[in-house]
Amino acid sequence: MGVPGLGSTLLLLGSVVAIAGVCAAGSDAPRGVAVGFVFDPKAKCEPPCEHAGICIRNNTCFCSRGYEGETCQYANCYPKCKNGGECLRPGKCRCPPGFGGRYCHKVTCDGGCWNGGECIAVNGVAKCNCPSSWSGSKCQEASCPQGCRNGGICVAPGICSCPEGWLGGACHTAVCTQPCLNGGKCISPNKCRCRPPYSGPRCEDRKESH
Repeated sequence: MGVPGLGSTLLLLGSVVAIAGVCAAGSDAPRGVAVGFVFDPKAKCEPPCEHAGICIRNNTCFCSRGYEGETCQYANCYPKCKNGGECLRPGKCRCPPGFGGRYCHKVTCDGGCWNGGECIAVNGVAKCNCPSSWSGSKCQEASCPQGCRNGGICVAPGICSCPEGWLGGACHTAVCTQPCLNGGKCISPNKCRCRPPYSGPRCEDRKESH
């Protein structure tokens, strides 16, 4: 006694396979012409066909659309996943860090690129391409060609933020809250270098010659 419904199921599978057709190796048909292939209802595939694939002959799977491989184990994405992306299922890519979009074709830099920087792919890695006056992973570090001295910090291209007691484009000018007298020069915050014969904190004292 047969299994109920088995005959109709096999007939349906045979019809589907016959309609689909494959290029039979070694046949007399011209290359590339689809010909019907033989479906063996007793065929066994070990390991079994995956993702709704049909075992048409022993260890031969007929894969459903979107899958490929000996057991239909590989998903097929079209267009192909870019930038090292992995095809999880038909039309669905898993993208590596730094890339996004349906096919991993969009470059994305974590945190974005600041100060006019552009996110680009360099050897498969997303990086910020910074303007000439900025650097750093996010173009967050300004460049001061003149340098910032005496503890100053470069806060914008060519602009230093100076600590208390210093001024100037490079924080190179000392500030004396009380000016140096008699030709003295302020050499560090509130410190004067005096010209002879003067001395004192502000060069206010004149040494008498004997």
